[in-house]
Amino acid sequence: MQDQRESGRHQVFEAIRNANQIARIDIAKATSISPASVTAITSELLSAGLIKELHPEPSPGSAKRGRPRVALTVCDNAFLIAGMKIADRQLSIVLLDFVGETVFEFTQPIPERRMATDELAKIVRDGLHAACAACERNMHDVAGLGLGMAGLIDAERNYIYWSPSLEARNVEFGAALAKVLPMPVFVDNDANLVAKAEQHFGEGRGETDFIVITIEQGVGMGIVIGNKIYRGERGCGAELGHTKVQLEGAMCRCGQRGCLEAYVGDYALLREASVHGQGLPHDSVAALYAHAKAGDATARSIFERAGRMLAMGLVNVINIFDPKLVILSGEQASLDFFDGDRLLEWVKSSVVQVDAPLPEIRVHHWGDLMWAKGAAAYAIEAVTRLKIKELSRDAA
Repeated sequence: MQDQRESGRHQVFEAIRNANQIARIDIAKATSISPASVTAITSELLSAGLIKELHPEPSPGSAKRGRPRVALTVCDNAFLIAGMKIADRQLSIVLLDFVGETVFEFTQPIPERRMATDELAKIVRDGLHAACAACERNMHDVAGLGLGMAGLIDAERNYIYWSPSLEARNVEFGAALAKVLPMPVFVDNDANLVAKAEQHFGEGRGETDFIVITIEQGVGMGIVIGNKIYRGERGCGAELGHTKVQLEGAMCRCGQRGCLEAYVGDYALLREASVHGQGLPHDSVAALYAHAKAGDATARSIFERAGRMLAMGLVNVINIFDPKLVILSGEQASLDFFDGDRLLEWVKSSVVQVDAPLPEIRVHHWGDLMWAKGAAAYAIEAVTRLKIKELSRDAA
């Protein structure tokens, strides 16, 4: 009975969040929960400060017959939520209110690409402290932190099997963060959190099923099915970047050979440029791309091969999932070798041929701060679950 009551609270709260403003009778219709139960549940949510009432202003000269409908909405100042993206060179941090509106954005450089576990945990703590101080807030005001980073991650346990940001494998990162932070932390693969950002703020709004492919230092994928992120049994599903495209191929930073990202990721392109030499820049993808655009044949061949490898990965995704929508995101997504007609032609030539159009492929270039916003959206959902669980315990 308690689980059913908690489920009802979640349904009512999500109906309010999804509608932005909604009357109790309409919540009952949307959730198929009885009006009496909706009234009881919303009373609890009001008492907990999770939602608030919006009383309509009477229209001048309107007849005052009956009680006007009182709408309910999520209480924006109920909690301050943080989202953070650990990138190759910097932390990107965003603070949101409880309805997802941006309060503050902040970036801070990272001293090293790979660090010991406790060292990275302190970097996270110091970055969040600096962000809060910059907007005259206290770190203890933050109700939850969503943290996105590259790697193989079990989000349920905040456990990291492998990440390019950490020196060690098989890390209880949640435990390390708990030692230095006063709020709960929710860690997930950064591509999953891009999918979360697209779902709440971007191209995935209104879509129940879609796939996001991210192209930056590595290659990631986030899968949304039935409005939920698919993570797999061990929490590390959808690792498109580590699918194999070449037997005994190029070395990937994960330690395996022949992975897709070993041909498409930033480090792969720069590694290829350093091998070819001939004066090609190998410390910046932007500089290498400028050479390609200027007509350098070797630079163009590096991007050409990477584009074909990406197309191979896209073909595999389409053949396996047959999605309605694929969103390409990340720093490289806007490069013409990974965008537009050229990529579509490569995909069309290799995908399973049926008498139906290809899935829609959209390109959406977001910076690291938007990845952090996806992490914050994830934290909003997690904090909501925690607060409703507290309600259930108090009512027991």
